[in-house]
Formats: sequence, structure tokens, C-alpha cells
Amino acid sequence: MRYIDEFRQQGLAKPLARAIHKEADPRRDYYLMEFCGGHTHAIFRYGIQDLLPGNVHFVHGPGCPVCVLPVGRIDDAIHLVETQDVILCSYGDMLRVPASKRRSLLKVKAAGGDVRMVYSTQDALRIARDNPGRQVVFFAIGFETTTPPTAVAIRQAQAEQLENFSVFCNHVLTPPAIQSILNTTDECDGEKVAIDGFLGPSHVSAVIGSQPYEFFAEKFRKPIVIAGFEPLDVMQSTLMLIRQLNDGRSMVENEYTRVVTREGNSKAKALVAEVMELRDTFEWRGLGQVPYSALRIKPTYEAFDAERRYEIRGSVVGDAKGCECPSILRGLKRPTDCKLFGSVCTPENPVGSCMVSSEGVCAAYWSYGRLRNESTLRSAGARLD
Repeated sequence: MRYIDEFRQQGLAKPLARAIHKEADPRRDYYLMEFCGGHTHAIFRYGIQDLLPGNVHFVHGPGCPVCVLPVGRIDDAIHLVETQDVILCSYGDMLRVPASKRRSLLKVKAAGGDVRMVYSTQDALRIARDNPGRQVVFFAIGFETTTPPTAVAIRQAQAEQLENFSVFCNHVLTPPAIQSILNTTDECDGEKVAIDGFLGPSHVSAVIGSQPYEFFAEKFRKPIVIAGFEPLDVMQSTLMLIRQLNDGRSMVENEYTRVVTREGNSKAKALVAEVMELRDTFEWRGLGQVPYSALRIKPTYEAFDAERRYEIRGSVVGDAKGCECPSILRGLKRPTDCKLFGSVCTPENPVGSCMVSSEGVCAAYWSYGRLRNESTLRSAGARLD
């Protein structure tokens, strides 16, 4: 993408930081949830939180599809490999997420299972073409961003009559997850969750547009600013949220105008609607069962639906004992609140999905050295002239 450096300029970051300090009302706190894990990593990588006043708080959300996939769905994928002699393909992070008994698809591969990392759905189709005598299952995950390529692969498989290719569909939707969070912000498991506004997803919004979030701004009176992933994007979006909150407004604003429109990508949305339909409910790690929050393959393309082909009924399995990923994904806790973080649970030996994923909150804390508490970070933060 062009013009990346322009959104990382220190000379522009300092005036933005001063503006945030000036406009943040010292008589109140601002709790802003960044939904995307990409935003979380940008905040830590560039030290954005250290440039903000102490009453502006980022609340880390569940915006990582690898993190929110429940343990039971990974168990189902492992069961496929071990009982059906399939070639199972998926993205790299997914292979490392622990399932029951600390097993993962990568460990299943090490034990002899035919599990292959792919970079795209086209890689999975190629493997199916190259292995006509084997069944190939693509373990599909992701938000609205990665759903259109899965739909393309299914249409291609039908056109090519690839009878040895199917998709285990685990695509989830952003707006229902936001609604679930907002429905439980008053109290969740006896603990308060404070959210004043949202940094809205960027890549997801490039597909679905900004229009779907207007409902939340109107019903829940929470401002949403669609934010890009670069540090200046995050800072500008934070300033826009503070201004809305100061004015008592709750609107959807689009900071990421170079990519996102109100309508989104109509061609991609039409393609997904042709191939997939809503599930009545789907389990999210940390959020539980969320109505109409995921997609399944339509009966028209059922020949390529691994859930129908192999009669996958869906396992329900709890998280590892002591792992705080569910609470972290809801914004209730931070990684440093987890007793396993940095000791039992590390990137080399992860216990929970938040440590595995390249967009996970625990991985962000670990990768960028955010091992101290917030007050310590702020006291050591940069002083603005």
C-alpha cells in the first residue's frame, strides 16, 4: 500500500498527542475499546498509550478470529485428521492454538497427521488438484475480511468439479460480536466492563462498510470511529472519539477514508451472500453463544461443506484451567492479570489462544515488553512539551 510512511511520522504524532492532552477532560475517564487485534499491536508497537493522558484508557477487544474460535472447533478439526485420513489445510496461527489436553494441529502434524499450512484458499485448492486420491479439507477461519476468498474457493471447486475438496467453515461476523459486548457492558460475571466508544475495525469495514455500525451508535449511544492500523490513524481516531464524547455525540465516523466507504465492497458482499448464510448461533471464546454471528455454507454448495460431509456435530469444550483468555477477550482483564502469563504461558509454549495469534493481546504484551502495569507505564511515558 502507498503512503505508509506518512502515517508514521513523529513530527505529526507530537501535535496529535498534544491535542489529545488538551481536549481530554481531566474530570473524567475515557474507556475506548479497540476491536481489532491489529490496533492492539499498533498501540503497543509504537508506544501510543505512553503518549496519551492517564485518563484515556484502551480496552482490548476480541478482534482476532484465531483467538475467538472455541476449543471445541479445533478438537473437531483434529478429529477429522485422525479419523478420516484427510489432508487438513489452514493458516499458520491456527495450527498452533492449543485444543483439549494442550494438543494443537501442529502437534498432530508432528505425530504424523497430514496437516498443512497454507497462505490462501488457492493453496488449498492446488493441494486438492495435486492429490486427487485424497480428501482435502480447508479449515476456514476469519472475520468478514477473509470470508470472500473462501467463497471464491467454493465456487471454483464447484466449477472444476473438485470432489475431493471441502471447507470446514468457521467464519464469524463483527457486528453481532460488538452487540454482544454492548449487551454485557453493564456487568459480566459480576465484573464491570466500561466502554465509552469503539475504534472500529478497518479491514473488516473495507468489506462491509461503515453503515452496519450505525445501529450501535444510535441504540447504545456509543461513538464508533473506523480507524486505520497505522499509529497516526489510531491517534487521530482517538482524538475523534474524545471529541464526540465531550460533545455528547454518538455517531459513526470514518477516519480510514482512504480504504473504507459507507457501503463497503458490494461485489465481495454479493459473493458471500451467494455461497453462505447465517447460522442461528455460534460459540465465541469469551463471549459464549452469540446469535447470528457466524456463517455456514448454503445447501446449494453443500457438496463442499465438510460439516455435512463428515457429520461434524460440534464439540463443546472449556478453556484450559487458569487461562484468562475469555476474560481478556471481553475486555474484563489484561494479560498481566493472568497468573499463567509469561510463566507457564509463553509464545513457545502457549496455553491460550491470545498468546498464539499474531494479533492476540497476550502476544502484543509479550512482543513489545508490556509486562508492567499501566500506572508504571504511564509514569515512565514520554513528557510532552
